[in-house]
Amino acid sequence: MTEVLTFVMAGGRGERLHPLTRDRAKPAVPFAGVYRIVDFTLTNCLHSGLRHILVLTQYKSLSLERHLHHGWSLFSHALGEFLIAVPPQQRTAEHWYLGTADAIWQNWYSVERFTMERGEPNAILILAGDHVYKMDYRPMVQFHREHDADLTVGVFSVSRGEAARQLGVLAVDGDLRVQHFQEKPDEPAPSPENPTLCLASMGIYVFRPEVLARRLEEDASLPTSSHDFGKDVINRMVGEDRVFAFPFELGNRNPVPYWRDVGTLDAYWEAHMDLVSITPLFNLYDRSWPIHTYHEPWPPAKTVHEEPGRTGTAVSSLLSPGCIVSGSTVVRSVLSPGVRVNSFALVEDSVLLSGVDVGRGARIRRAIVDKGVRIPPGENVGYNLEQERMRFTVTDRGIVVIPKEARF
Repeated sequence: MTEVLTFVMAGGRGERLHPLTRDRAKPAVPFAGVYRIVDFTLTNCLHSGLRHILVLTQYKSLSLERHLHHGWSLFSHALGEFLIAVPPQQRTAEHWYLGTADAIWQNWYSVERFTMERGEPNAILILAGDHVYKMDYRPMVQFHREHDADLTVGVFSVSRGEAARQLGVLAVDGDLRVQHFQEKPDEPAPSPENPTLCLASMGIYVFRPEVLARRLEEDASLPTSSHDFGKDVINRMVGEDRVFAFPFELGNRNPVPYWRDVGTLDAYWEAHMDLVSITPLFNLYDRSWPIHTYHEPWPPAKTVHEEPGRTGTAVSSLLSPGCIVSGSTVVRSVLSPGVRVNSFALVEDSVLLSGVDVGRGARIRRAIVDKGVRIPPGENVGYNLEQERMRFTVTDRGIVVIPKEARF
């Protein structure tokens, strides 16, 4: 895979994850206690043998760039490997990235420099940095070459109702050649194998470099374009270029096909609740495909106190390093590094990010609590949603989201 150049799109605002994205880019949002969302895409690259990676950043990128520096400086420059964070440089115009296609076009200089130093790549892989899944990209690149494709799009089978107005949908023929692309349609085209399902775009693309250059230059010249791959570039390519769909199942490395866009607060919370179930759909414990990240030097997690009414207990939960459950109860929750739950407190069905401190006797249920928040002793969170809406974000599913530096 040394001849493949990879772009990871990591500059999105993540507005539907606000307030978690108030101070960080969506790919930098913590996930599953010890990870960041971007770690899953980068881990896939690592295990797929991809060693030439450009991470395109933009909004509130400091947290993300710091994480990449601390956790992903494992590629050897001496061997020609790299993982580089690339902020907007306004090489082609005096504006930030206008869309996913414009982001690549503004950085086409990187492709030209790669070609000059190492030879022209025979494929350009473009990935979203804000999805949770396990995938070996090598079968997809091989599929792309075998089909002599100009573009190959990774697709995931989902129900038509789930995809409606949410995901881009592709209609294909029996050879998986794309016949039509729909951007977030009201009525998604059914899959040829199951009329209740459809083939949704995963935001994973393999391009023939010369075709991508031509299409991006064309798109940049169109004042009416939104400069997005799904809405604009792919739509123009279908019917004119060789565009194929690659079924995710052929590259999946999870026990069951699992791909999640945790781009809303409810989706983020639901994905965490899956992780604390008896048999999670997403397996974090597969040693054949370990998820790489940066681990701060926290001490081991512990539970303390064992006396009537004051026993440190964690049930069906993930406890990260540095957590202390002190004479309190944690149920079906994910605790990030350095969380402390003090005596007589109760935490249920919640996600607590790093450094959260839950005061004595406090009760929290169905909540997401951002980094460093101090829950006062005796406070109740998630028990009176009407009251919670007056001071915090409450989602459609009734999840209370407490931002950094919240005041009680």
